[in-house]
Amino acid sequence: MIYFLALIPATVLTVAGYVVLFLSNRSEGALRAFGKYLAFWAFTLAGLVILGAIFAAAHGGGRCPMVHGRMGSAMMGGPGPGEARFMGPCDCQRGHTPQPGEAPPAAAPPRPAPPSP
Repeated sequence: MIYFLALIPATVLTVAGYVVLFLSNRSEGALRAFGKYLAFWAFTLAGLVILGAIFAAAHGGGRCPMVHGRMGSAMMGGPGPGEARFMGPCDCQRGHTPQPGEAPPAAAPPRPAPPSP
């Protein structure tokens, strides 16, 4: 999905690059050179947007902090174990599929209560 959303700015940058390139070919001197560099920069940014979208689509599938190296939302002040929006411990290691009769992962220890003022 993110790949398709990245096509919009990439298309706009490509069209803008062609317009700048066309206008720079009709000008003279330093403005011509500046227009060529500006068009090249627009084409480069369009390519980077597409490459970034491909990279994000390839590596953004899971939200497990253990797989992606990010800290969980409970460590950042979000919902933790025992709170209403906590979805449970993360068991999404790559290649691991739970087998029938397999024991569930150990529950996370409860969070200490915040100090009262």
